[in-house]
Amino acid sequence: MSFAASQGPGPSRPVLQRRRRGALVPTLLILAGLAVALAIFAEIYTDVLWFSQVGYTEVFRTRIVSQLVLFLVGGGLMAGAVGASVAFAYRSRPVYAPVDTEQQNLDRYRESLEPLRRLVMIVLPAALGLFAGSAAAGQWQTVLLFLNQSSFGKRDPQFGMDISFYVFSLPFLRFIIGFLTAVFVLALIAGAATHYLYGGLRLQGQGQKTTPSARMHLAVMVGVLVLLQAGSYWLDRYSALTAEGDRFTGAGYTGVEAVLPAKAILAAIAVIVAVLFFVTAFRGSWRLPATGVALMVVSAIVVGGIYPAVVQRLQVTPSQLTRERPFIDRNIQATRDAYGLQGVEVTQFDAKKTGERGALKSDAQTTASIRLLDPALVSPAFRQLERNKQYYNFPDALDVDRYEIDGQTKDTVIAVRELDLRGLPAGQRSWYNDKAVYTHGFGVVAAYGNQRSSDGEPAFFQQGIPSSGALGEYEPRIYFGERSPSFSIVGAPEGAPPQELDYPTDEGDGTGQANNTYSGDGGPRIGSLFNRLMYAIKFRDQNILLSDAVNSESQILYDRAPRARVEKVAPFLTLDGDPYPAVVNGRVLWIVDGYTVTDAYPYSDLQPLGDVTTDSLTESTSSVVALQQRKVNYIRNSVKATVDAYSGKVTLYAWDASDPLLQSWMKVFPGSVKPLAEIDGQLMSHLRYPEDLFKVQRTVLGRYHIRDAGAFYSGQDYWQVPADPTAPTNTAEAQPPYYLTLQMPGQERPSFSLTSAYIPRATAENVSNVLTGFVAVDADAGSTTGQKAEGYGQIRLLQLPRDAVVPGPGQV
Repeated sequence: MSFAASQGPGPSRPVLQRRRRGALVPTLLILAGLAVALAIFAEIYTDVLWFSQVGYTEVFRTRIVSQLVLFLVGGGLMAGAVGASVAFAYRSRPVYAPVDTEQQNLDRYRESLEPLRRLVMIVLPAALGLFAGSAAAGQWQTVLLFLNQSSFGKRDPQFGMDISFYVFSLPFLRFIIGFLTAVFVLALIAGAATHYLYGGLRLQGQGQKTTPSARMHLAVMVGVLVLLQAGSYWLDRYSALTAEGDRFTGAGYTGVEAVLPAKAILAAIAVIVAVLFFVTAFRGSWRLPATGVALMVVSAIVVGGIYPAVVQRLQVTPSQLTRERPFIDRNIQATRDAYGLQGVEVTQFDAKKTGERGALKSDAQTTASIRLLDPALVSPAFRQLERNKQYYNFPDALDVDRYEIDGQTKDTVIAVRELDLRGLPAGQRSWYNDKAVYTHGFGVVAAYGNQRSSDGEPAFFQQGIPSSGALGEYEPRIYFGERSPSFSIVGAPEGAPPQELDYPTDEGDGTGQANNTYSGDGGPRIGSLFNRLMYAIKFRDQNILLSDAVNSESQILYDRAPRARVEKVAPFLTLDGDPYPAVVNGRVLWIVDGYTVTDAYPYSDLQPLGDVTTDSLTESTSSVVALQQRKVNYIRNSVKATVDAYSGKVTLYAWDASDPLLQSWMKVFPGSVKPLAEIDGQLMSHLRYPEDLFKVQRTVLGRYHIRDAGAFYSGQDYWQVPADPTAPTNTAEAQPPYYLTLQMPGQERPSFSLTSAYIPRATAENVSNVLTGFVAVDADAGSTTGQKAEGYGQIRLLQLPRDAVVPGPGQV
């Protein structure tokens, strides 16, 4: 009793509160850490389930393992280097630091830091290691391509190196040098700061500024950094072949005659200066390496900057065409190779502006195939006539395909009737309806491209709910599409009443709808409590865990857009912005074109993908998108991918097996891409030349139809794609290419083609809508199993007379 009285309730309460507050912060930090760890685990675990379900576990495993290894190696290297640098500097500190004003001022910092010294020596390297590891993990594609590179079979015209060196090896070497430079810079800063704090390095006072240990430590670190700079200078010589110039990409006269030798000289000087630092580490003073650094700086200014400028001003500018001609030739040759334009057939076309009686007789087949339905404009008609219910919808721009009907191949305009939850009134929206009832669209609608009904409506040959028409029986349910909900929960035990709305109907039990239970294998199983918990965490949605819509046979369908699914299983591909549907062997398949690209092809012209694939269609609709903005100078349509609209199955086919980039990725992910021979004839008949590739090629061809270096230099015959005359007058977006069945000069018969026009290149204030050229590529892949049609991909260019004025699209 006396103890309690002597303590009293007053003095003890603050002590308890301080203890509670002291325990609360670590507890909250631990709980936050556990929450983050659980979220990360849920993300990885659900990814494992998803990739296992689609059959691409090897892709996920390879990516995760490579990223993990790079994270550990990169993070360990950074943490180890910084930690070792700080530890060496601390352990080699002088026992008796010099007594001067500088050191006396530092005593206060040393005293305040000492209680936290061990923690800082652990936390600082660890934090830097986390950042460095994350940066290294982001380079997994660079590393894997380097380790699995394939030869291009072509050599650059300057050094005679195989193109694979520039595409695969040079980016890897750049990454290594850049990463090591960051490691040694941070380790040097940390070590120098520790030496300074503990007296091994002084900035003021008389006598030696560094102890022998500090001198050795810092000199070695700086020497390694200078050596890395020497390596960077040496690699700059090769990077010059992909550098953008004022008129063309690649090293010109000044680059070859001045910049390349200058980089070699600077690399040699850097090696010598590095040696001086290494010598200083063990003997001598800082005078020699300091002089070397000054020499490096002066050399970089004089040899690396002033000398090339003088060569450009005195030798190149007065006679630029003469000096640059061989390098322009290199650029033209490399660009046409890299963009697949070497085989372009050029025809001088004598255009006539006045029609002659009977002139269309010889073009009867082409005339009969003229498309009357514009897929970019006919969508409202499809919506009004075939939407059926407000929760169905069609894309803003429809797709063009070919189908054999009554023994004849017909150009068609086709669209999928997709589910669009935005069409539901607010009163019908609920979690249960959105995720378990409204789960899929229904059927395709197709119309003849060159016909219309008597009242102007599209002439449909496949329509209605249930779907009926010339395409016969097929699986009409669209669980995977461009407008599908973020996720749906489907499936039920055998015999359970169906819960999913299938389609509206007056037949049956009088409810006005037919219901359905998903019977495919389109998503991971979430019947177990653990899987439900993981997906509840992934989607931040507790209803997945609590709802009775989830049963023992439930599947969760997500990542349902065709581009998203292909992108996930083939992260090495750049995907076309317009996936299109086709009815193949009784299934609705989404077809997605995949490209392999690089920006490292020597002397090839760099193109901004986002800009050159933007046109009036990508700007006015959400169903067609431009490619992501990045500069490239090599592109191939290396892969054709399909996504089953019912099961979500993703299949990749090697469309251009000769592409070295694809060959390298097939080594990285063996078995993920099927050979061309496995494409059956029915699927082949719906494959076509991709729009985004053609957009890139037509842009490049606007300049590189010119083969003569002198004419290319003058630029007077450059072309551009005309602005779309049907777009709003305040926009200047390019006219999109058009799929048409036509017969170009030199062709024996009409073929399904992708076409575009050209006008002279001009400024926005001085546009001449005079037709200068017309380009078409044979887009028909044929219908033979495992074999492309002869002539597929052949580009034909009509050049109009330069002295004639033929109206272009804007004038017409």
